[in-house]
Amino acid sequence: MTAELRELGQSDWEQWYATLERAFGGVAEAQEERELWRDLTECERSIGAWDGDLCVGTAGSFSFRLAVPGGAVVDTAAVTMVGVAATHRRRGLLTAMMRRQLDDVRERGEAVAILTASEPMIYGRFGYGTASYALHLEIDTSRVDLAVPPGTDDVRLRYAVPVEAGPAREAVYAQRVAGRPGMLARRPDWERLITLDPPGQRDGASPQQCVLAERDGEAVGYALFAVKPEWDVRGAKGTVRVQDVEALDPTAYAALWRFLFDIDLTSTVLAPNRPVDDPVVQLVSDVRRCDLRFRDSLYVRLVDVGAALEARTYQAPVDVVLDVEDAFCPWNEGRWRLAGDAKGASCKRVDADGTAADLALSVRELGSVYLGGVPLTQLAGAGRVRELRQGAVAETSLAFGSASAPWLPHGF
Repeated sequence: MTAELRELGQSDWEQWYATLERAFGGVAEAQEERELWRDLTECERSIGAWDGDLCVGTAGSFSFRLAVPGGAVVDTAAVTMVGVAATHRRRGLLTAMMRRQLDDVRERGEAVAILTASEPMIYGRFGYGTASYALHLEIDTSRVDLAVPPGTDDVRLRYAVPVEAGPAREAVYAQRVAGRPGMLARRPDWERLITLDPPGQRDGASPQQCVLAERDGEAVGYALFAVKPEWDVRGAKGTVRVQDVEALDPTAYAALWRFLFDIDLTSTVLAPNRPVDDPVVQLVSDVRRCDLRFRDSLYVRLVDVGAALEARTYQAPVDVVLDVEDAFCPWNEGRWRLAGDAKGASCKRVDADGTAADLALSVRELGSVYLGGVPLTQLAGAGRVRELRQGAVAETSLAFGSASAPWLPHGF
């Protein structure tokens, strides 16, 4: 490696961020977007790779809290802004930045790191496993109806200015976090990302719109969306682009989706990022006309295996010894005994006492199953988990499951 790694200084941010932009194609962001990311950047958690006076590599992380199965919200490093200049590829810069970053995460006492990947093949070698998926919906609302539950008509809907509705929206969102693994407890200022709406990125759609669902004068849900008008010789065929829908109960949820389906002069609802178990799939009259597609979303890395596995609960009793491989963070290598249930868990090293292992797997597989969205049985079927005690895969897979599918509501 020919570059020096150092903590990002405020005065270096512009060059550092320009290096990142170039690594992702070189298209400059809108000024308001760039200013937001500058405000959100935690310089003390950001790394620059410098070749003399030139920034040739970037990596950063945000301090978040991540919901895990059982309702706990744990301190997490959200890895972001990773890029290497094309002139400096294949010199070990990415590996060096990942090494320094994970060492820093460990020193901070954060047991878990997460990221979203521009290319899915990049981060497995650093111990990150695919832990959640996103559902993409494109619904033909001219041919699909909704069957809403009783009480839906009692929900009041009203338009609100997205920024002005921020406190109400954030209050609803905050109540939803603990109930779904993978959701992020938003820190102050992150609500600005949710309403970021540069005109140059609308692609012919309206400015962002917001509708609040209320009951007895209190917000119980919201929808953020935009409308893209379109016409042909047969008439209007606009698209409702859904950014987010959250609600505290089924009737408010149904009322919001019914509103989105019924917007005048539209015939399509496009929702590119929904949970894979989204209840809307059970409301529609014809799921075949909803064009369901899935893609990888959140990647998880256990930085401290013991602490991470103790931070969540397990939906069935489990008592299993895991033989963990982790070449990149060798402090995790070895045998761990995990014992837990729906009330809590312990995870302790058992290398010294000669306890036999029940399962052998890498930390990457543990990251994949951590939020309950990827069955251990699936990984075992792919040959990525070895069963050393008969029945251990099925028992452990059941325990690691989650009542709600993990979901990342927005990027970072």
